[in-house]
Amino acid sequence: MIDTHGSLQVPDYAMIIGYFVLMLGIGTYFYRYMRGIKDYFSGGNNIPWWLSGVSFYMSSFSAFAFISYSSLCYQFGWVGITLLWVAVPATLFSTLFLAGKWRRARIDSPVEYLEIRYSATLRQLFTWQGVPVKIVDDSLKLVAIGTILKVVTGFDIAYSMVFAGGIMLLYTFMGGLWAVAVTDFVQFVVLTAAIVILFPLAFYRAGGFMTTMNEMPQGFLKLTSAEYGWGYVIFLVVMYSLAWSSINWSLIQRYYCVPRERDAIKVGLTVIVLYIIGPPLMFLPAMAATRILPPLVDAGDVYPRLCVALLPAGMLGLVVAAMFAATMSTLSSDYNVSANVLTNDVYRRLFRPAASERELVLVGRAATLLVGIISLGVALVMARGKSEDLFEKMVSLFSVATAPVAIPMILGLLSRRVTARSALWGFLAGTALGVALFALSQFVTEPHAFYWFQWIPRTSEIALFDYKIEIGEMSIFISTAIVTLLVMIIKTLQRPMQLTEKENVYAFFDKLTIPIGMLPADRQEAASATPISPFRIVGISLIAIGFMMIGVLPWVGDWFTAGLNAVIALLLCVSGLIMAWPRRTTPDSRNKVSAP
Repeated sequence: MIDTHGSLQVPDYAMIIGYFVLMLGIGTYFYRYMRGIKDYFSGGNNIPWWLSGVSFYMSSFSAFAFISYSSLCYQFGWVGITLLWVAVPATLFSTLFLAGKWRRARIDSPVEYLEIRYSATLRQLFTWQGVPVKIVDDSLKLVAIGTILKVVTGFDIAYSMVFAGGIMLLYTFMGGLWAVAVTDFVQFVVLTAAIVILFPLAFYRAGGFMTTMNEMPQGFLKLTSAEYGWGYVIFLVVMYSLAWSSINWSLIQRYYCVPRERDAIKVGLTVIVLYIIGPPLMFLPAMAATRILPPLVDAGDVYPRLCVALLPAGMLGLVVAAMFAATMSTLSSDYNVSANVLTNDVYRRLFRPAASERELVLVGRAATLLVGIISLGVALVMARGKSEDLFEKMVSLFSVATAPVAIPMILGLLSRRVTARSALWGFLAGTALGVALFALSQFVTEPHAFYWFQWIPRTSEIALFDYKIEIGEMSIFISTAIVTLLVMIIKTLQRPMQLTEKENVYAFFDKLTIPIGMLPADRQEAASATPISPFRIVGISLIAIGFMMIGVLPWVGDWFTAGLNAVIALLLCVSGLIMAWPRRTTPDSRNKVSAP
């Protein structure tokens, strides 16, 4: 066992500051390219699939993962990785059945198609239901990132949240979806570099990979455990499949921001590959920590303690930046897509249908600031400990609408027969049942009697805000899903579509069969899109990260860590030079209007 005492030093702060400066530089770079609403919120439908896929991956988890899943792996073994692997079948579902349809829907926001497919009422209903959920969820993530920064630096949590959240909000405000996607890619590189350094170090200190795995406690290498069996895994697969295909707006945005429908498929396949490889690399070191660290009172501390124990000055700052990256990518995506919905589905739809592109970009930026400032304000209230129970109940209460929202959205893309009336009634019935069951669960037993994750200490600040899940949540989800689906089926059978609605629905589905580039509007849209290439800025960013890693080499103590750091820095510099080479011009211009 080794000592785990340590703190950030000057090279660590230099690494973190350099990372934040790089993020702001990317936002500034893309500011001048944001000339129209599609540029700002959809990347002009010209974001390369590899960039969108990495952005999807980075936007699908936050710093919470480093606390919760590492804790699971430390206590129960491989099951922590299994619970992250549920993202693989969930992404496969959305890729096979919905990715191409999202692109062929030719939309500017995730809820825009609801008016064409169902009604204006449902579009507005889902808009006003979804934005508050995003704001509260983002507030919880800000509290988490502020808590992490407070722990590793000693800064006040309020200042920590304002600092990290403010920088993320600025680059999202300036560069729109292009800035979000490119910063996500850079954050992915930072995260990968941190993981590639920590993984071999952990097993090197634990006595070797094979020795460590062979001497794991009994049951540590099983896919499930007594606490988290196959029933729970299947439940998560179903819930993730619904959420990632319909109500997680920022992930849907990654499907329709690419040039063609086959690019949307590539986005999903990229995410699947990253989710197969990523979780073991990220969280196997937490299993090795059982042989490295002294017994921990709070298993949620295993990842930061492992980093402090193993990483020298400079490298610890890199890992802290990587944890920031995981949360900031999620937040920036949420801010952009929430502002997108407010601009497209509220401002333009209800107030200014004839607004100019310049006006819509200004409104989009204002909406981004609004969402970010409100999220930060709510987070500051949470961090002071005020109304904590109220916000926890708000989050649980909003979660009851997952199935009632997801099922109508998915069926709207897959079935011609489902009616607007059935979707509305299904949503209302499912939501009403969920609210009733939630209220009942609050009165029947003590709120703190029910937890799915018994392993989380009740005193952990982060656990208070993210990982407490009441035992009634699974039954509420299943009940609302069944009721929503049954009501939609019954209402559709009771009253089939009238002629006008049928014409609209069939016209919508006919459009879903037409490849991108085959409609005159597609060619006109492609011709008016602002030509933007991500290669140069991504290449420069990789070179900058490589130089930052080289800059901390004098503080890297042992030869093994220094060698890893130097090799990764060299690879980043070479990759950056290749990407930034001047021969790169426009981003896959061949993809703009050609048919698949």
